[in-house]
Amino acid sequence: MTKLYAGAAAATVVALLAGSAAWVFLSGSGDDYASCRGGQVGGGAIGGPFTLVDGTGATVTDADVITTPSLVYFGYTYCPDVCPLDNARNAEAVDILEEQGLDVTPVFITIDPARDTPEVMAEYSELVHPRMIGLTGSEEQVKAASLAYKTYYKKQEGDDPEFYLMDHSTFTYLVLPGTGFVDFFKREVTADQMAQRVGCFLSAG
Repeated sequence: MTKLYAGAAAATVVALLAGSAAWVFLSGSGDDYASCRGGQVGGGAIGGPFTLVDGTGATVTDADVITTPSLVYFGYTYCPDVCPLDNARNAEAVDILEEQGLDVTPVFITIDPARDTPEVMAEYSELVHPRMIGLTGSEEQVKAASLAYKTYYKKQEGDDPEFYLMDHSTFTYLVLPGTGFVDFFKREVTADQMAQRVGCFLSAG
């Protein structure tokens, strides 16, 4: 996906989030994580239950997957530029946090289940990070997970039914067990910056 599509998708998601009644701005003494956030962001109804399929072909729920603080990213394995860079950044942040004694899991949810089978997701995830959890599922399961996190994706039309690109949003979500979504990271956030902010959340919690 090109930077143009990434920017357009991100803008679409921001508009959706800003216009949602569930988008609650958190600030002040009522927010235990206020000092950790990159800006004013909302908890609201972002994130939540999902049922997907892991790299072994087993059906899993969010309770099975989010057992440690997790960096959740929606993309697809055939993505030529954006997804590899974002996943690599997330993996680097996880390694930085591990050096600090903090256990964080990178989670990659495909928005292209037609091509991203459990086997494909398993192989891709292993190449990115040994602890990465790759998730796929049926079209309905993936759509439900995407809606829960208010992400955007759309298949680009083309002549070849096998070789196509997907437009999609590019946020990475920090999700804590028992708490749920607490913050998101844009593409321009570096691995060091991400690790610093995630560490702040874990210390505050």
